[in-house]
This record gives sequence, structure tokens and C-alpha cells, in this order.
Amino acid sequence: MQKNVLEYLEQTLPRVPDKIAFADDSMQLTFAQVSAQARGIGTALHQKALYNEPVVVFMEKSPAAITAFFGVIYAGCYYVPLDVEMPAFRIEMILEQLKPRAVICDAKTQPMLEKFGYHGASYLYDEIAASPADDAALAQIRAKQLDIDPIYIVFTSGSTGVPKGILACHRSVIDYIEHLSETLKFDGDTVFGNQSPLYFDACLKELYPTLKFGATTWLVPKALFSFPIKLVEFLNEHQINTVCWVVSALTMISATGTFGFVKPETLRTVAFGSEVFPVKQFRLWREALPQASFTNLYGPTECTGMSCYFHVDREFEDTEAIPIGRPFDNTGILLLDENNQEAQAGKPGEICIRGTCITMGYFGQPDKTAEVFTQNPLQTRYPELIYRTGDIAQYNENGELVFVSRKDYQIKHMGHRIELGEIEINAGLYDGIEAVGCVYDKVKNKIVLYYCGGVEKAALAAYLKERLPRYMQPNVIRQIDAMPHTPNGKLDRKSLLAMYTESLAK
Repeated sequence: MQKNVLEYLEQTLPRVPDKIAFADDSMQLTFAQVSAQARGIGTALHQKALYNEPVVVFMEKSPAAITAFFGVIYAGCYYVPLDVEMPAFRIEMILEQLKPRAVICDAKTQPMLEKFGYHGASYLYDEIAASPADDAALAQIRAKQLDIDPIYIVFTSGSTGVPKGILACHRSVIDYIEHLSETLKFDGDTVFGNQSPLYFDACLKELYPTLKFGATTWLVPKALFSFPIKLVEFLNEHQINTVCWVVSALTMISATGTFGFVKPETLRTVAFGSEVFPVKQFRLWREALPQASFTNLYGPTECTGMSCYFHVDREFEDTEAIPIGRPFDNTGILLLDENNQEAQAGKPGEICIRGTCITMGYFGQPDKTAEVFTQNPLQTRYPELIYRTGDIAQYNENGELVFVSRKDYQIKHMGHRIELGEIEINAGLYDGIEAVGCVYDKVKNKIVLYYCGGVEKAALAAYLKERLPRYMQPNVIRQIDAMPHTPNGKLDRKSLLAMYTESLAK
């Protein structure tokens, strides 16, 4: 039985030692180079008496940073990715929580550590990656490890403003990679185009299948996601055939008319998630790539990547939501109502997840962990943890799970319970609308709609009056040049609300 994610690399290495594993515009690393450098890093960390503790990887996004992750795992530790693009205050809070004894950095990031208040040991990647590997010592480390030992921590936003570090183990990652790979049909010919930052678990979809199959991952330059034609040209140049991207990255291409100039010639697999894909934009992708497979993925970071999938096998009306489908094998989904009972057929409920995919909780925050990693209320005979996602969904007439909204995005306005997402969907159907975001001013009880596109506000307001009941119509409509997004590509509603609040103060 596989117990460690690095077994993927070790089994693949003899088959394709000289094949490119990870690449960007300035660096390409073969599987042999990844293995040698990761084992060198693992040996160096072991010689510093580091074991089963967090090791921060504070480097620019690169094949070297990925290799550093594997080096940390070889040492029997768990990696914590930080990035120079993260806000300084956030980095300071994370370092304060972790109190790491070691940070792997590069020449650019090492001088930055002191200003973040870190005074522990730091190691330059180029130096420790060149360390000779002590394979006997690494074998001893591996022999005492279990599949429930941690592999990484990734930080998500906390409701109190303090980031929460989610700790995942080898078993949950292995389980995820096995089922994801089977679902999306990855193989040795797969060429991934990575979009997500390395400090989000979304990158798991590329990193570990690359090791498992001897595939190749290209790190797409972040700047290209502002230039859709150049982005598609990059995909074509490197013959990328598989992307697992957030919806906003895909709609940025389709909404700007890019397919009229250039189309992705080699794409065969398109997986998307993190947000609802507007059917109007999705249809443009289907028309541009009629031979490609499209899969909607859903899952919270607390459950190791993705938990549900839906192969898009039929057409949808503009007003419909593409289902999130069914859970991966060995993953269970419960829809619980407000009384902790299973939601009735056709009724919405909170998505609660059970199975090996559940992570270990929040690093150093047992109280926060206990709030959402709870006993299954439907199981009274023995202990069984579930993760309460805070997401609302319901089953459609085909028995497919359909995402409805976040609990946070349900509002009570004029005596009615309203889903802000429903307003966004309807606004997005208007011709000329490129992106929309809806927030609620709880102080003044106003629904505020922001949009991008060459559309007059009055025309959009008139359109919504025809489609929405009076109590759902936005009280304020504002046009902006670009919709704000979080670092992992989701619509940043907090920024929209802050934008609105600031405008009132002027």
C-alpha cells in the first residue's frame, strides 16, 4: 500500500528520468533533476535535526519551489508555501503562528525575511539542493512515517482576520490524486498548464499527477492572465492539453472575444471550479473546443482539493447552474438542514463531507477546528468526523448535486431570503456584461451590484426589473473597469463591499 506521495516520483523516475517534469519561461527540471535536488534538500534538512515540523518555502513561483516542497517531504517534514506576492502583514501573521525553525528561500526572498520579523534559520535553495543525498538516512525517515503524517499546510482567510492553516496528510492527498486522475483521465502524455498559486491546494491537481504519470507541468506566467490572446498563444506554443483553472481565468478569455482571434489548439481536458461558471460563457468554450471534455469540480480546501465532479454532458439554459454532480469515490456528501437532519428531496441543505479526504484541521487552532470538523449528527453509534462547508446545495431531478450559494451570501432583505448569486446570474445574462459581483450593505439595507462591460446602468436596471421581483432588484448599480479577485481567482466580495463603503465616505 502506498503511504507517501513521493512514491509517485520514485516509481516514475526509472521510466522517464530525462523528461521535463516542471517548467516555466526561465527553468526546466527533468524528473532526474527533481529527484536529485529534492533528496539533497531532504538530506540537508535532516542534518539540521528537522523532523515532523513545518518548513516554510518562501520562494517565487517556479519549478525550484515545487522541488523544495518534495525536499521538505523527504525530510519527514511538511511544507508551507509562502509567496512574495502575499501581503506583508499576512506573511507576518503566518510566520508568527508557525514559528518555523527553517525557511527555504532564494536570493530575492532571503533579504526580505528580517522585515517580516523572522530571525530563525534560512537556507538558500541553490545551496541545499546541491547537497549530496544520504539515501540511507532518507530511507530511515521513510520507514518510520505513516500515511497519516502531515504533508503540507496551506493558509486560507479567517473570519477574524487571522489566517487559518489547513494541515493535510499523505493519505488524503494520495486518495485525492488517485480518484482525480481516474476521473479526468490523466496519463503520461498529459501536459498541464498551471494557473493557481503554489500556496493554494488547487496546484495539487498538477503537481502530484505529474509525478504519478511522468507528465509535464508548465507554470503559466501570471501576467498572461491579463492578456488573453497571449495566454492562449502560450498554451498552443507549449502544446498544453489539460487545464484545471478557476472560472474567472476561463471567462477572462471567452468574455473578451479571444476565440475570434485564436483558439487553444491542443486542449483536450478542461476542468474548472471555485465559482459558478456562467452558462453563457461556458457555451463559448464548448463552441470553441467541441472535442474537449469539460468537468465541473467542487471542493473545499479543508477536504484536500476537490470532493465532487460533474462531466458536462448536455446543454444548459442560460439561467441554469451547471451541477457539481457527485462525490469522488470514497467521499461522502450529506445535505443537512438547520435541524441537523438530512434535507428533504429537492430542498437545499448545507454540504457536509465525510471520508478520507477530510484534512487534519487548522494548525494550532483547536477551537476553530472544532467549530467545523464535527461529529456526524446522523451517526450516534461511533465517532465519525464530518466537515461542514458552509455551502448550500440541493439535488436536481437527475439526482445531481447543484451548488446554490454560500451561507454567507444568503441575505434577508425586505422580509425575503435572497441568494446574491441569483442576482449575479441574471445580471450576467444581459448582452455586453463581462463580469458581475453583488454585495449587501447591512447598515443601509441595500443590494449593491457591480459590473464590467459596455452597458448603460439604466439599461441594465430596466433589464433586471423584467427578470427579478421587486425585493431582489439592486438598490445601487455601479460600473467598474475590472472585477477584484482573491489571490486564488475567486470573486473578492470583501473588496467590493469595501469599495462601496469607501465611496459613501467621500
